[in-house]
Amino acid sequence: MREPESVRPVGRGGRATTRRTLIAACSGAALTAALIAPAPAMAQQADSGSVQNSQAQPSAGVQPAVPSTANTTSASEAGRPQDEATAPDTNGANTAGDQAGLDGDTTRDIIVTGLRGSLQRNLDIKRTATGVVDAISAEDIGKFPDTNVAASLQRLPGVSIQRSGTRGEATGITVRGFGGDFNTTLYDGRRISTGTGNRQIDFSTVGSDFIGQLSVLKTPDVTLASSSIGATVDIQFPKPFDHPGLRVAASAAGSLQDRSGKIVPTAGVLVSNTFAGDTLGVLADVIYTRRDTKTNRVSVSGWAGGFYAPCQLQGSTAASCAPTSNAGADAAQRQTVVGWFPQQYVIDQQNTKDERVDARLALQWHPSEDVMVTLDDNFSRQEIVTRSSALGVWFNQGALRNVELDDNGTAIDFTQAGSPTDFTAALNTQVLRTNQIGGNVKWDVSENFTLEGDLSYAKSWLNPDDDTIGSQNGDIGYGGNLANNTGLQINGKSTNSFPSLTVVGPNGNAAAFADPTLIGSHVTVNQTQQNTDELKQARFTATWKQDDLTIRAGGQYVDDQFRLSNKSTFTNNFWQAYSGYGTPSGQGSGIAPLPASLYQGSVSLGRNFIPGFKGSLPPSLIVFSPAAYQQFLSGLGNPQMQNIPGFNYAAASTTGLSGFTGSFDQLVDPNSLQNINEKTWSLYLNVAYTADIAGMPFHFAAGVRNENTHLTSTGQGRLPVSISTSAADPTLLSVAFGEVSPISAKSNYSYLLPTVDMRLEVTPELQLRFDASRTLTRPGLSTLNPVLAVGIGQRVGALTASGGNPALQPYLADNFDVAAEWYYKRNSYLSVDFFLKNVSNFIVQGVTRQAINGVVDPTTGNAANFAVSQQVNGPDATVRGVELAWQQVFGDTGFGFQANATLVDTNKPYDQTDISQTGFAVTGLANSANFVGFYDKNGFQFRAALNWRDEYLLQFGQNQNTSQFGAEPTFVNSSLQLDLSTSYDISKTFSVFAAAENLNNNQQSTHGRFSNQLLDVFDYGRRFIVGGHVRF
Repeated sequence: MREPESVRPVGRGGRATTRRTLIAACSGAALTAALIAPAPAMAQQADSGSVQNSQAQPSAGVQPAVPSTANTTSASEAGRPQDEATAPDTNGANTAGDQAGLDGDTTRDIIVTGLRGSLQRNLDIKRTATGVVDAISAEDIGKFPDTNVAASLQRLPGVSIQRSGTRGEATGITVRGFGGDFNTTLYDGRRISTGTGNRQIDFSTVGSDFIGQLSVLKTPDVTLASSSIGATVDIQFPKPFDHPGLRVAASAAGSLQDRSGKIVPTAGVLVSNTFAGDTLGVLADVIYTRRDTKTNRVSVSGWAGGFYAPCQLQGSTAASCAPTSNAGADAAQRQTVVGWFPQQYVIDQQNTKDERVDARLALQWHPSEDVMVTLDDNFSRQEIVTRSSALGVWFNQGALRNVELDDNGTAIDFTQAGSPTDFTAALNTQVLRTNQIGGNVKWDVSENFTLEGDLSYAKSWLNPDDDTIGSQNGDIGYGGNLANNTGLQINGKSTNSFPSLTVVGPNGNAAAFADPTLIGSHVTVNQTQQNTDELKQARFTATWKQDDLTIRAGGQYVDDQFRLSNKSTFTNNFWQAYSGYGTPSGQGSGIAPLPASLYQGSVSLGRNFIPGFKGSLPPSLIVFSPAAYQQFLSGLGNPQMQNIPGFNYAAASTTGLSGFTGSFDQLVDPNSLQNINEKTWSLYLNVAYTADIAGMPFHFAAGVRNENTHLTSTGQGRLPVSISTSAADPTLLSVAFGEVSPISAKSNYSYLLPTVDMRLEVTPELQLRFDASRTLTRPGLSTLNPVLAVGIGQRVGALTASGGNPALQPYLADNFDVAAEWYYKRNSYLSVDFFLKNVSNFIVQGVTRQAINGVVDPTTGNAANFAVSQQVNGPDATVRGVELAWQQVFGDTGFGFQANATLVDTNKPYDQTDISQTGFAVTGLANSANFVGFYDKNGFQFRAALNWRDEYLLQFGQNQNTSQFGAEPTFVNSSLQLDLSTSYDISKTFSVFAAAENLNNNQQSTHGRFSNQLLDVFDYGRRFIVGGHVRF
């Protein structure tokens, strides 16, 4: 096999003498050089004098393709072993045999760039990686395949996305059925902090413009951060020595969502240069992104399960109806019929402005051929402001009459007397800021021995400013003697139908539906979540490589500090200060009518509010400002100093409103305060070896990672100090409490996490894989609060409490992969991967017996034994599936396609008929498929992408969890989305592009236990983007 002309190995160990070649040898993501090299996006003859350079450190199991020249892939080199002087170290793995022979004459190097070059690099990474890895690389600087990181990832087999309800933006991913906290995201091999209150990153906070590569490791790399049951996503950014010299790239675009009707900008610039004989380098980039979205939604906040009395049902002849759970009551009045009803019906329109600034600075010092020092800083700030107008109607199961139940027990038709109507306006503001700074030193001690050290510090803030109001809500309407005898009908499935209100308007007068003279004040809710996540990391790795043997050993320390708090007007009960709707509704509290100046128009609820869905809606939504509404109420004065008609004096003495002086101040909820500190020490060892078996190259890698985690969780609460009996009721116990104070708990766990990877090159085109590993995922933060809530009144022999559980152990999974990959042609392959995951320690709701604070049960004289309802480690489950992938490029025609499908199953599916509160099922599992067809030739590119995902169980729990049957499920309906993109290279330095997202106007909808129990349908419309790239 001939050696690439651009590499001239000399000196010890065959290392190149030039500094640039050394940088390439240290490379972890050589494709980043491709991003900033001034090569036109068309086929060229290779420049044999060019040298690829990169410093970014990859995952140990990921081998980036190293093009023969910047931003190119050599057809004659694709798919065959890279020279040791330029190929990054990948546990001793080499590529399969000489692929070029498949494609005829290779006497000339044909350089493929643009989309086809990107696909070839992705293929090479997949082919040579240790473990099951898929990757996406940028076609050019500022030319990532999609404007959203998660949207790009969904093109990979086994990867699906989760969308924000409000914006429709892809915010998270699910890999092989495991989403959220089951996946770990890294920046250049480092964990990134997040202020969301969860462990997973929100991908909408990551600017994609200047990303070099995304790697999805579906099998673990023991030398990286903590393994994940789903996958590890490594986001790699460019460095200045990826390509020495001055490089400048910029992009600008305008985007338009067809519903919002406003063109908003996105712009970014990157500058990179090296100095002092290529010993110093600086790279800086900044990106501003704005997306405006108008979303229409129809929803049911929750389907509550319970029991109806026969007198409530359609056709009842009972003279009266007073539903009761009393077993001795008349049969017609006794609640014995299982059924579900919609707790609240909501229609709203949301207008969102999403602004994000991403900035990055990378400094590199290359004092000698053996040492590379890198310092970098990643900063992002996202501000999301959503203004919404809504209509809501609340239902109570005991008040429903003429109820018609379908075969599943879903109420599909009913009436309710005395139903109030609420109009709501909300202003929601979320500010999320993250900054990560890190340093990396890599030293080639000898031709065989390399040392690497890495330190980083990251911190994220959610709503960092104390004067920020995260959610400001105003609620107005009419009720009481203006309430109507409304009804609701359901006439179809949640995929094409929403519930219809049968009666609207005060006392059923539809003409007065939005009459401002009848509308009065109701509730005012302010609420702000404030979080921080502070993350310190240190990692040290030593690598020994000799011939076909590579040994890596090292250690890592991670100190993660989460602080969570919530403040609101719920805590002090100020939200009810002027509730009641006022005198037109016959109520003593509430202000009515409200000033006409508060109203800002209306939103028509016409037939196209949710296109393609059937059902009737009320006439309109009222638009008003919640801030102006609250200012008006505050301007009425201090109700403690003067009598203010409409103030809720009736509740002032019993609910805390006696402290209301006119201002809707928020108060911190003590139960929301959490301070969680996780410290993890890890040691790891990985050995890789390459040998021949009957003339077939065999690559073997085995590793082990030991993780020891110490957790301290602190909250605020009142501990019980004594329990006393009651003389009046011998079955009653009274609990006395101490003052509110910090409550802490500690726990620790240690696990050994082995992994084995075997890859056999049966022929130069066909290879087989086998992988086995153990991985873990830590419990969600919300489950780790040590505070237990104990009721003041208890019963003898039935002491109860509820709360979090800081002693939870992580989920554990034993994973197996068997795969075959056929690289039958340049830039083309077929693969099949069978996977199996045996997962234990699933976290479910359970009951444990505990003593609390040493209090004594006076009826026994022993320590009180409480039945504590909390999250516990429980069931096991098996997830199995197959991933199919096919990539085909049709020679030099420019045409090609990518197709993949994932079929997944479990032994613990959801049982709709189980109404026990202990039901369990694996969430997130759905079959999915993707197809991308493209044309890429002579500077013109066109791409059409289809993404399909079948219906799946998202979670247990709905917005309103009032069911008597425990947490009701939320299912996401199947979806199909079409995206188009195109670009044209006007010159070597300038190109224009356009894209259309969700061209088929796919809508996101969810349902409850049964398919006709609509929970949400969101209509986001389409988005169009036009812009240009320049680089030199």
